[in-house]
Amino acid sequence: MTVIHVFPGQGAHHVGMGRQLFESYPHLVRQADAVLGYSVEELCLTGPEQRLSDTRYTQCAMYVVGALSYVDQVRASGRLPDFVAGHSLGEYVALFAAGAFDFVTGLELVAERAAAMAEAGPGAMAAVLGITADRVREILARDGAPDVDVANLNAPEQTVVSGPPAAIAEAMTLLGKETRAVVPLKVSGAFHSRTMAPAAARFERFLDGYRFAPLRIPVVSNATARPYDDTETAALLVRQLTSPVRWTESVRYLLDQPDPEFHELGPGQVLTGLIAQIRAGRPALTAVSN
Repeated sequence: MTVIHVFPGQGAHHVGMGRQLFESYPHLVRQADAVLGYSVEELCLTGPEQRLSDTRYTQCAMYVVGALSYVDQVRASGRLPDFVAGHSLGEYVALFAAGAFDFVTGLELVAERAAAMAEAGPGAMAAVLGITADRVREILARDGAPDVDVANLNAPEQTVVSGPPAAIAEAMTLLGKETRAVVPLKVSGAFHSRTMAPAAARFERFLDGYRFAPLRIPVVSNATARPYDDTETAALLVRQLTSPVRWTESVRYLLDQPDPEFHELGPGQVLTGLIAQIRAGRPALTAVSN
């Protein structure tokens, strides 16, 4: 059996998340509060929703809850996972789990990432359901939507597009002619798109002050859908800001491991649902006789 821990990103957050964890790990909660300058427990448990949904706060809260969930899972099971992966922000929890950095360092990185992304300018995102990513690209190219990027490749027929608000509104109209399932996301930025280039440049400068430890557990990268090399941690974290989240390919890679068993750690079960879709879309293996 291959035990795989996966960690959700922004969008899975909700008021009340982490309620069962904060009392169990007060030392880590105190460390988080010292870094952030506010009570992360209060933010997660009481919100308000508008503040918790602000990128600058969401990402920090999701990292803390994800990291505490991982520590709790390992303590309860007594077993480290064989692989870890995270969706967008969740990749930082995966890297913490793999030993790239300690809890506090990870939170420092996430806080700077969140601030850089929030200040990169207005943007919008929309989820397109019911058609493939290739079809999404074909429609955008054919009908002239040059400012729109594919941001998340979540499942065989779930793709997220990202770009300036007006461009996404136009893209939603174009894509809506092909499928009625085009859903705007509650975000304030065009994440995982070229719009994040200023944030990526700022974050790259910030990362120059950090050194990352060798990974003790393979971490599957959003940007490459393959495990990190120890020499490329900083580069892949910068690249992730402007590159699509290749979640479908990442899960397919993990499904190719012997007897994979996934555990989603953190708020919700969004990734569990996506993994089920990806698994169902794989061609059935057939025996070949000689």
